[in-house]
Amino acid sequence: MGEEEIKYVLEAFDTNWIAPMGPNVENFENEIANYVKVKRCLALSSGTSAIHMALKLLDVKNNDLVFCSSLTFVASCNPIIYERAVPVFIDSEPESFNMSPKALKRAFEYYEERNMKPKAVIVVHLYGQSADMDEIIKICNFYDVPIIEDAAESLGATYKGKQTGTMGEFGVFSFNGNKIITTSAGGMLVSNNMNAIEKARFWATQARDKARYYQHSELGYNYRMSNILAGVGRGQLKILNQRIAKKKSIFEFYDRNFRNIPWIDMEEICDYGTSNYWLSVMTLSKGCKIKPIDIIKALEKENIESRHIWKPIHLQPYYKEFVFFNHNDVGISVCEDIFERGICLPSDTKMTIEDQQMVINIIKGLFK
Repeated sequence: MGEEEIKYVLEAFDTNWIAPMGPNVENFENEIANYVKVKRCLALSSGTSAIHMALKLLDVKNNDLVFCSSLTFVASCNPIIYERAVPVFIDSEPESFNMSPKALKRAFEYYEERNMKPKAVIVVHLYGQSADMDEIIKICNFYDVPIIEDAAESLGATYKGKQTGTMGEFGVFSFNGNKIITTSAGGMLVSNNMNAIEKARFWATQARDKARYYQHSELGYNYRMSNILAGVGRGQLKILNQRIAKKKSIFEFYDRNFRNIPWIDMEEICDYGTSNYWLSVMTLSKGCKIKPIDIIKALEKENIESRHIWKPIHLQPYYKEFVFFNHNDVGISVCEDIFERGICLPSDTKMTIEDQQMVINIIKGLFK
């Protein structure tokens, strides 16, 4: 927590604005809109609910195709199933770990031959770094398919000067407890399509018609963010740029300390934009005798948590029957390779240099 959150939370209590309405909600939406430079935002209960609303706004329904990054958290694609649509998973490119334009084009060509195309493409900006959007936008525009940007992990990151989440038809942010700023639970749907955001606001508030009594002509959802949590978000947003700077310093400290170990590479930061460095991600070279699980267990012995890279969705038991398009012409996919060799290192902004040095020493000890 920063220093401002409690002020807005107490204000909500003092004015009795507790329910999913109130000044904090409206102000938080406006402040996010101003920060990322979009026309309208909708504060919701989660990033997942924001993706769900975006899919509904694009009229995704039963048996429609939706292309989605495979290297991501399952929340990116679960809403596709909510609408009984069909996910198609797209591999990563090796540079940014994000959606591969090569695999995306291959998927479009495959379905074009069968006179089919997706209703939407969900592009995930993984671990705080933007996907290479120019090529992805070019491909999607050619086929006239809208983009949903899952920027849950990348608030504050940019691509060629534009904030992530603002280049597609809709963008999605998450304020879950592990994100760069938090409302404890929550998300945001953003767009320059003001009418669409207002339609989503209607759906997210149980689709209550304008009437003197409770009348509902459409199916609605209980997806609005509370005024209390929005107050937390307002305070957090004030220190977002400080968080990004701290996350960057953590990444760079790891990078400097691991440069003399030939088996270790920190994630490449692409020069087309700026990352928010949400998590510091490390990969081990092919053929390295030390494996990610060895590092994870060594850190666990000292009560230090680290994690595997996201397990690709097309490898998840629930999703294993769905189609996947590989970046490579043959052999293992890029996202499977990253999963097998990658580790998310401790990256919390409360870490001290001493904390981080302990992590580095434990890892270096494995390579002696």
